[in-house]
Amino acid sequence: MANPLVLDKVMKQFGEKTAVNNISFQVEEGEIYGLLGANGAGKTTTMRMVLGLIYPDGGQILYNGNPYGRELQAAMGYLPEERGLYPKVKISDQIIYLARLRGMSSSEADKSLKYWLDRFEVPEYYDKKIEELSKGNQQKMGFIAAVVHKPKLVIMDEAFSGLDPVNVELLKATVKELRDQGTSILFSTHRMEHVEELCRNITILHRGNTVLQGNLREIKKQYPREEVLLHTIGEVTGLEQIAGVEKVERKERGYLVRISQVAAAQEILRKAMEVSEVEHFEIKEPTLNQIFIKEVGESNE
Repeated sequence: MANPLVLDKVMKQFGEKTAVNNISFQVEEGEIYGLLGANGAGKTTTMRMVLGLIYPDGGQILYNGNPYGRELQAAMGYLPEERGLYPKVKISDQIIYLARLRGMSSSEADKSLKYWLDRFEVPEYYDKKIEELSKGNQQKMGFIAAVVHKPKLVIMDEAFSGLDPVNVELLKATVKELRDQGTSILFSTHRMEHVEELCRNITILHRGNTVLQGNLREIKKQYPREEVLLHTIGEVTGLEQIAGVEKVERKERGYLVRISQVAAAQEILRKAMEVSEVEHFEIKEPTLNQIFIKEVGESNE
């Protein structure tokens, strides 16, 4: 079976500028695929091509093995970074209308909308207007508009920006639920911690080029572990003297130690156990943000 979404050597130019240069990746069924990069890296251009809003100048994009066609609009959902709902129209009128444009009957659309409003614990929003809601709740309605017609492929651009932590967790849980039901999700963001939690495979773009791609677990294994986290009951002195230790930083509950060789970690543990009781010891794998900075050379937080 062909994957729901395949990009093969896709290229896009605007005048002299190459916005996207030979990008290839594929999103499997029931997968959240991470598309990362700083602003201007080519993420939004890539997503617009996937949505059929603009066409590639080279390469191809296939959906279940087929090129783009009008009928795909019913099978896709899009949550843009700039929320696009009308402020003065009743939420139910608006979302049901959008679902019908995508091929749903009024009654199906109504049922689906009510399911989602209940899921987000706001059934009373059915009769409200967008402008009556807080920013975060407007965003939830944008999310519902993107998935109300039960699309098989959902494209999310900065899905969690501007949400408070409680709503981020709620939306994350929902995105995972869609994934588990077999929906394919192309998830674009510059917030690395969300990617770590949600995505299995990633592509990092920088100035239109792919700088890193593959399975997140495998990528992490290629980078050295350079930090040890140590929590102890009492104080531990002399960690700086251990060979391979570069820097010792006192933390609330212990120490963060930068090391240049993994062998130093065992020495740190031995030393700590000699002089105190160890509550927690961890050789930390690099975060995606640290990897990103190494590859792209600029922080993205």
